[in-house]
Amino acid sequence: MAVEELVAKNVADALKDLYGVDIKEETINPQPTRKDFEGNLTVVVFPFLKASKKSPEETAREIGEWILKHDSAIEKFNVVKGFLNISISPKYWVTRLNDIAADKKFGLKEADDKSELVMVEYSSPNTNKPLHLGHVRNNLLGYSLSEILKANGYKVVKTNIVNDRGIHICKSMLAWKKWGNNATPESAGKKGDHLIGDYYVEFDKHYKKEVEDLMASGKTKEEAEAESPLMLEAREMLRKWEAGDPEVRNLWKTMNEWVYKGFDETYKRLGVDFDKIYYESETYLEGKDLVLKGLEDGYMYRKDDGSVWADLTADGLDNKLLLRSDGTSVYMTQDIGTAKLRYHDYPIDKMIYVVGNEQNYHFQVLSLLLDRLGFKWGKDLTHFSYGMVELPEGKMKSREGTVVDADDLIDSMITSAKEASAERFADMDKAEAEEVARMVGLGALKYFLLKVDPKKNMLFNPKESIDFNGNTGPFLQYTYARINSVIRRAGEFPEEVSETVVPNEKESALIQKVAEFPGVVAEAGKNYSPALIANYCYDLAKEYNQFYHDYPILKEEDKDVRDLRLVLSQVVARTLKSGVSLLGMEMPERM
Repeated sequence: MAVEELVAKNVADALKDLYGVDIKEETINPQPTRKDFEGNLTVVVFPFLKASKKSPEETAREIGEWILKHDSAIEKFNVVKGFLNISISPKYWVTRLNDIAADKKFGLKEADDKSELVMVEYSSPNTNKPLHLGHVRNNLLGYSLSEILKANGYKVVKTNIVNDRGIHICKSMLAWKKWGNNATPESAGKKGDHLIGDYYVEFDKHYKKEVEDLMASGKTKEEAEAESPLMLEAREMLRKWEAGDPEVRNLWKTMNEWVYKGFDETYKRLGVDFDKIYYESETYLEGKDLVLKGLEDGYMYRKDDGSVWADLTADGLDNKLLLRSDGTSVYMTQDIGTAKLRYHDYPIDKMIYVVGNEQNYHFQVLSLLLDRLGFKWGKDLTHFSYGMVELPEGKMKSREGTVVDADDLIDSMITSAKEASAERFADMDKAEAEEVARMVGLGALKYFLLKVDPKKNMLFNPKESIDFNGNTGPFLQYTYARINSVIRRAGEFPEEVSETVVPNEKESALIQKVAEFPGVVAEAGKNYSPALIANYCYDLAKEYNQFYHDYPILKEEDKDVRDLRLVLSQVVARTLKSGVSLLGMEMPERM
């Protein structure tokens, strides 16, 4: 039994015996005692005053005295106003340590036949450009959320929707036709996604020039953008694509294959994957059919220009375009079709979309439209909305070619890790040093992006993320490697800790910190927050390093104490590894 459950049970029993009230244990929520007060766990007694009909201090004192009398695991208590601070017996912590050491999957639940199925959508790239820093945060959040949900006992399907059709794709295709000279990734010596991204930028440069020239001739900006020959040609290409024009379709397939190959390389380097990939080119027609059915049933309306809209003003929103006047689809239409296909393919209990907060309105609309179209699960979809990420230099603008490329970012992080760790790699062969540098560079990137509350905008500082002494991935990795070094040098390893040994205050606190891991995993799953895992791991590593600095392990002469410190070190290492694995991080065995 976890110590929180132990205390909650004692408090519930005390309330029943003292005041004759039945309160469910799960509603009693003991929290770790603040460091400036004595105790391990704190219970707030204000909710019990109606039953006790006494002051907060007297109620807390009576409950504390009752628990002290009835459970030997409780060593003492103190009262601060309406807060009951409970100190657990050091001997309890030895038993708890042995239980944790025996549980190889401590803190992690496994799905079974009764587990709910959650689908998590993340990444959602366009095939007109490579992945960038914003995609990196999206992918890492989506992958981490999926792993956290698995650790909470859910079945999880990781899915991706590739936006492989639309005007933006045609822009790259048209630019390649005009200025590409039949270039291929091989002939250009570039990854396919980078090559196509170059032509997207090329299109934008020529388009802007056309708009400037038209405005110089007396056109308004709106008129110039509408009359741009290049944009008109791109729109014509989109219409041909939707009509199934063989030449356009063949070029589209060829260029998309180049991009997919490039994406796969980046996903592999990031350490993220998917169970199912959907393509907008295969889902938009489903959405289009549903919209037209909604039009027939009176849920949508058609304007004079032929475009189809949904009136959402009764729900506090506005009118939403679903089909353009030329019959082509918008993103919303595609999302409707994709949702239908997903629920057809899988018995989904919950659908989570990992998409930036600039799309909050989009998912409000999607939820309402799916519900209106008769899909009962429409209102139950979850938009995991997260903030934007920037570099110290400022925002990214992909159409201007100043995007922070994901591959370049990964390369620079690994290079920085090599430079920062050169002395640590001195006794490693080249292959091992390269592998550790990769783990450290990517660990720094992942941890820095995930330790921040996902709802917040953030500034990613690559230099700060590599620091081995701060709240960083490399600090956690170095702590893990340090513990492994101790365990390797220990030789014979104890199976368990003697029940006779009495841990000191620091050891007890460290065991308690490890014991909090299942609760942190549960809270992270409930709140969709990898940041809770990241910051717990940092606190655990920080506490361990203080313990390591203050107390000998291998040089401890008392065998029972030495065994306790070795087992404690081992469970800290294992918990750190389990925790950061939920962030997609890897741990080097030595550094």
